[in-house]
Amino acid sequence: MKRSDLPSLDDLRAFQTVARLGSVRAAAAELALTHGAVSRRVSKLSADLGLRLLEADGRGVRLTSDGAKLAEATGKAFHLITDALAKIRSSSTPIPIILSCERSLAMRWLIPRLSGFQDRYPDVEVHLSTGGGGLDFARDRVTLAIRRLDFPVDPEWTIIRLMPERVGPVMLPSLRKRFESGDYVALGSRTRPDAWEAWLDAHMDAPRPRTTRLLDHHFLMAEAALGGLGVALAPQAIATDDVANGRLEAPLGFDRDGTDYGLIHPKSIIVSSGLSALRDWLTAESEGSFKRQVLENS
Repeated sequence: MKRSDLPSLDDLRAFQTVARLGSVRAAAAELALTHGAVSRRVSKLSADLGLRLLEADGRGVRLTSDGAKLAEATGKAFHLITDALAKIRSSSTPIPIILSCERSLAMRWLIPRLSGFQDRYPDVEVHLSTGGGGLDFARDRVTLAIRRLDFPVDPEWTIIRLMPERVGPVMLPSLRKRFESGDYVALGSRTRPDAWEAWLDAHMDAPRPRTTRLLDHHFLMAEAALGGLGVALAPQAIATDDVANGRLEAPLGFDRDGTDYGLIHPKSIIVSSGLSALRDWLTAESEGSFKRQVLENS
């Protein structure tokens, strides 16, 4: 038999299901088809082969001798296909999710939590990269990105807002009196060099620093605050764990700066179960982390 002479796989599946269950009605229920659709497929198969495969038997059907031979062969064939697919799925290497995150947020918020996701979803492989600002998903080979939304966004992106950006001064508990008296060094980041000026303009009653020192990144600024080098004007996301465990204090709390962090991926991407799980987990983690601290500071 030439390949072009082979019957339709759908027709063979319909026949094999009827043969296995002994009922067109039961086969229709299993295949999520109508009774008539299953009957037509079996009739078409009989016509294509020029063989009588089934006979009426009361309310059900029974196999003819030719039907029994075909039922045995198709049963084995579908079992082989099902078994092969299961082996391929279990042995294949899943495509990793490339998650891009701003460097300071990755180091001080995401990485300390990521093991929780891996423990819950051990079969989902996540590769972490760092970057900031705008991005090209194809060029950068990124699946999903966490970004502070302070740049123009592409209309072809899906954006899920994670959390608002909140900032505030954080310091060692031992430096609080010096902060309140204005005898402190204001630690800032070169990525946002005007942040302290903007914050002080919005908080006219806050104590003014005696000097300002800029570091290259927010995570360095946070480490400098932990080392007692001054008072850092830190994003809540960067300082949340240290404030929660008492290593740093945020006596004036955190105020929104008008921007948000978002999860971004192209609208065209196929959202796998792993990607969906990661999106949901990141959303839940951000809500849990910052809702608790907002309540504590309110």
